[in-house]
Amino acid sequence: MPSLEKLRYPIGKFEWPKIIDPTDIHQCINRIETLPLRFRKAVETLTEEQLDVAYRPEGWTLRQVVHHVPDSHLNSYIRFKWTLTENKPVIKAYDEVAWAELPDYKTAPIATSLDFLELLHSKWVYLLRALTDENLEKTFIHPESGHEITLKSNLFLYEWHGDHHLGHIEQTKTLNGW
Repeated sequence: MPSLEKLRYPIGKFEWPKIIDPTDIHQCINRIETLPLRFRKAVETLTEEQLDVAYRPEGWTLRQVVHHVPDSHLNSYIRFKWTLTENKPVIKAYDEVAWAELPDYKTAPIATSLDFLELLHSKWVYLLRALTDENLEKTFIHPESGHEITLKSNLFLYEWHGDHHLGHIEQTKTLNGW
């Protein structure tokens, strides 16, 4: 059995990029674009019982993970919109742990969130591909840390975020022999 740290961070912890070139941005956007299909493929053979298995002790179930990703990415999409239309907005944080306890995370069919993720990413990627270098340098302020975060850096955070949760699903399937 992997360590709790490996179960929690199957692809490692996020590290803010130091240097980002245009090729990195293009590859990042491509990964964001393909996430919905990769997510769908990762869960397509899972049963309802398997979806209700936690990826680690005291962690979310795979169902909760699937519902979390589009909600989290919707929050990021909105942060992009605020940042592109306002001057250094203080974004709204949300309590993702409390959201995961809501009925839709615990019992709703995952198809709703898989479809939502696909539509959201289609729209988000369209926006991302149209952004200029100047747009990507715009910043928002996170209310909990007070840090200014560029859209460029946030792009890489959400590429990691999707892969991070996809890692939870894939690792759980492997560990359980599914």
